[in-house]
Amino acid sequence: MSAMPDSVRLLPGAGALPMLRVDGSAGWAEIYLHGAHVTAWAPRGQESVLWLSDRSRFDETTAIRGGIPVCFPWFGPLAGRPDAPRHGFARTASWTFDGAHDDGEDVTVRLTLSDSDATRGSAWPHPFSAVCTVVVGARLTVALEVTSVGEMPVTYEEALHTYLAVGDVTAAEVRGLERVAYLDKTAGGVRVAGENGPLRVTGEVDRIYVGAPPTITLRDPVRARSVGVGARGSGSTVVWNPGSAGARATADLDDDGWTTMICLEASNVGPAAIHLEPGESHTLVTSIAVSRDPSGRTAAERTAADRTAADGATGDHAADPHESVPPRSGSAADRDVASSGKV
Repeated sequence: MSAMPDSVRLLPGAGALPMLRVDGSAGWAEIYLHGAHVTAWAPRGQESVLWLSDRSRFDETTAIRGGIPVCFPWFGPLAGRPDAPRHGFARTASWTFDGAHDDGEDVTVRLTLSDSDATRGSAWPHPFSAVCTVVVGARLTVALEVTSVGEMPVTYEEALHTYLAVGDVTAAEVRGLERVAYLDKTAGGVRVAGENGPLRVTGEVDRIYVGAPPTITLRDPVRARSVGVGARGSGSTVVWNPGSAGARATADLDDDGWTTMICLEASNVGPAAIHLEPGESHTLVTSIAVSRDPSGRTAAERTAADRTAADGATGDHAADPHESVPPRSGSAADRDVASSGKV
């Protein structure tokens, strides 16, 4: 890997935290060394597909709210250790930039983290090395490789805690988790049989799907797009949205922030935790791709067109009898944007 291609710049980001700005031929991204945290990504010329809280704190001791936090070596609160930070120490650690490469289509950035006095004094004191590889292009790929470098076996949890932006989460739906059982953390972790239809969010959702398929799709009719989320090396999929009450109780999240985001996370948590023998490695990968819905129109655009057609049908507007009226667009089959290409 070359040290720094022209498409990658190291800049002071929010809160003066060091940030890598990637401007590739096919996509762009912003990656903070704080937590190896991807806070923004999109295909070139588009707005970020990732959600980021307007109230997110950018300081060296606090996790960034939004984007793709790297959760390691545990997920959520650590049982028996109320003093331990939620989701482990990786998302607030300072990672080391280890080079970048631009092949003309994709830009690859590599960040590293290893055990230190701080981690060895934590609730998970084991020797390790971690590499976070971010590939920025028309799709985004994030890979977390963890290697046990000590003399004893280790067990850990991990998640790529992806926040996706949506126009209105109550209008969106998640497809690909039908009939997959899940642990409902809003009900104390009880196991629930999978649902027959797509997942829709109307309030708080906190689920761990064990044995989920490698690809799920978020359909966002308000933004007229579908977002495919692929996974590899992932034994579980976490779906999270705090709902209205949870958003109000979260200091770095707007009260209405829950309506414009949903977390779909490649992970290995709970019964899917990873066990490594000395010298062994495991890699968790998530990939994100976005496509325009076949109609090419947002919900607002479709509503305006329908109103115009309705007004014409009821005589609210004069019509030129020689002018043809285009037919209303019909529905089309969904495209699973993450079903092809590299993951």
